[in-house]
Amino acid sequence: MSKHVSGQIGTVAALVRSTFLVNAVYAAAAREYGLTQQQGQLLCVLMARPYGMSELGAVLGLAKSSLTGLVDRSERNGLVERGPDPEDSRAVRVALTGQGAELADTFYTETCRRVEELTSEFTSAERDALAALLGRVVTDNKAPSVFMEPE
Repeated sequence: MSKHVSGQIGTVAALVRSTFLVNAVYAAAAREYGLTQQQGQLLCVLMARPYGMSELGAVLGLAKSSLTGLVDRSERNGLVERGPDPEDSRAVRVALTGQGAELADTFYTETCRRVEELTSEFTSAERDALAALLGRVVTDNKAPSVFMEPE
């Protein structure tokens, strides 16, 4: 049974609930752009650079068959393309198409705005403190860089 003191919740509950909150914001934005949440994640990851399939699977935390299906659907929609891997002739790299890059940029900007809105009532110092603490959590636990830092 959980205890609530003065409306505060513990670290575990706060982290888990914030994950659900951010995922809901992300999924809603993806739907509005005609994407699944996974396609949105794929586009955001590929904004940085093309990835090989195994590396992409590791970053997104997807099994090979799930990743193949995601890339296939995204490719059919004209968002990504497979190309040869310059370091391994047997492998392919996945990259954004022009259309995919445009959509990724628009989706990314809107998603950042919506997530930023979650802390709109915070002071600048509170946002900095939150960023520092969460930054330590993801850095200390070697979380993959699946979402770039907004400019």
